Amino acid sequence: MTDILILTGAGISAESGLGTFRDEDGLWTQYDLNDVCTPEGFSRNPRLVHDFYNARRENCLNAAPNAAHEALGRLQRESRHKVTIVTQNVDDLHERGGAAEVLHMHGALSGALCHSCNTRWPAPEVMDPLAPCPSCRLPETRPDIVWFGEMPYHMDEIYRALAQALLFVAIGTSGNVYPAAGFVSEARGAGARTLELNLEPSSVAGQFDEARLGPATETVPAWVDEVLAAE
Repeated sequence: MTDILILTGAGISAESGLGTFRDEDGLWTQYDLNDVCTPEGFSRNPRLVHDFYNARRENCLNAAPNAAHEALGRLQRESRHKVTIVTQNVDDLHERGGAAEVLHMHGALSGALCHSCNTRWPAPEVMDPLAPCPSCRLPETRPDIVWFGEMPYHMDEIYRALAQALLFVAIGTSGNVYPAAGFVSEARGAGARTLELNLEPSSVAGQFDEARLGPATETVPAWVDEVLAAE
């Protein structure tokens, strides 16, 4: 049974130097998302898609987990409650910050996927659109990322956790992307208390019982300290 369910978004990794969709001068602004974040875009120009995700993978490898990632890892290790972390992020900063069994609902930069036979394997640092799948040998390798129009991963497990949670916490999320934006409603409907930790109110801020605003590296460690002290 999950006692505490935590959803994280791009805001928790922003202070590690990984940009969000809304950054004015970030990597996202250099590309049309229809070209690099859809199956159709991949079919049109797989090299462009790989160039985009190779750049994101390089950024991720050069980034380090921040105090918010490390605080959540500590919460998992030290709390007497079961703590489940669900992330919309495709970086591995939660894991490098000490968290375990993180549910990456949008996939991960560290994974490769065959567009033809759905075989998965660890991604190299630089992916090549001509590299063959290790299973079917077709040159159909793509990043193991959930693109627009595709079903997020782990949804059955996430909805079970939402139904069981006593506390739902959203950290660094915009509240603009579904199905994640609907998780707070699901949690409230199941009787959980709800808390938002964010730099600014999300689009669904009114559905939370409590909100604490500020940088994730400040609000998350402070909240974790409170939870552990209360136990």
